[in-house]
Amino acid sequence: MTPTLESEEHKALRSAVAALGKRHGRTYDREALWAEAAKLGYLGVNLPEAYGGGGGGISELSIVLEELGAAGCPLLMMVVSPAICGTVIARFGTDAQKREWLPGLADGTRTMAFGITEPDAGSNSHRITTTARRDGTDWLLTGRKVFISGVDLADATLIVGRTEDARTGRLKPCLFIVPRDAPGFQRRAIDMQLDAVEKQFELTLDDVRLPADALVGDEDAGLLQLFAGLNPERIMTAAFAVGMGRYALAQALSYAKDRSVWNTPIGAHQAIAHPLAQAHIDLELTRLMMQKAAHLYDAGDDVGAGEAANMAKYAAGEACVKAVDQAVHTLGGNGLTREFGLASLITAARVARIAPVSREMILNYVSHQTLGLPKSY
Repeated sequence: MTPTLESEEHKALRSAVAALGKRHGRTYDREALWAEAAKLGYLGVNLPEAYGGGGGGISELSIVLEELGAAGCPLLMMVVSPAICGTVIARFGTDAQKREWLPGLADGTRTMAFGITEPDAGSNSHRITTTARRDGTDWLLTGRKVFISGVDLADATLIVGRTEDARTGRLKPCLFIVPRDAPGFQRRAIDMQLDAVEKQFELTLDDVRLPADALVGDEDAGLLQLFAGLNPERIMTAAFAVGMGRYALAQALSYAKDRSVWNTPIGAHQAIAHPLAQAHIDLELTRLMMQKAAHLYDAGDDVGAGEAANMAKYAAGEACVKAVDQAVHTLGGNGLTREFGLASLITAARVARIAPVSREMILNYVSHQTLGLPKSY
């Protein structure tokens, strides 16, 4: 797939990461790939140069994840550690927090998880019940989180809690860095049928005592800081899905060109060729919206990026599911064998439809925020 509307630097980055992904392939070792990607500077390409990063933005980081996904070896923790946590700390963290965390996030020696989802809140972030209350100069954090990726790999988790506004009494969202060994901070692995390298966890925070400097940014900034992390999350999820869709499509194309049944390759038949062509078109269109979202975010347009990031994530989920489904269908029975590596993508592709926000909630966002239609809730 030929990159479009990209600078020569972006094309070079895409080519270099594609070569890295090809060396590791579908049977990749996560730790080995993570280490090499870090050594080459890809994990921190979006982080400030002053802290060991590449000085780029989400545009560059999304290219890295997409190309690794297209090679069959996506690194899910890239969505969480450098994209969400790294971005939030770089934008809103104190100088001390930046010095402590950004160099390690950039060179891959430290990793952070991100905890927002709760059992009873679902997609309604306003119903988050994890609360932080002051105790002297410290904070006490109490609550539960669920479906949190890679907590076992992370040195700390950036937890979304809520504090009470002294003026209104209402709860407002705040972000706290919780070390993995903090007393009262417990994790339990969730038994998932999803075949992924990164595991999912339920977290329990039982009066976890944190120092004052565990708070990231301004206590009164609220949703501004939260969405500084959520918009990159949506863009990177789109990159993850586009890469996965491209990988599936590539397997299908290779098979359709070689497999002959009626004295001609099956790819010559329109019943095979047209759905694959449509999958390619859908993935290309999705990439354009993803690029737009990343450009707007890197330019500092948080409102415009929010709309585009949601659209890109929605389009990527749909395009990925369709591409994987058509790839499996093209291979027939072979599409379900371990040899071709597509069967596991049937489940994985659906993740892009439901996480980190469901397609229905994105449609709600567009209908309310973009189209100005009234809410039903």
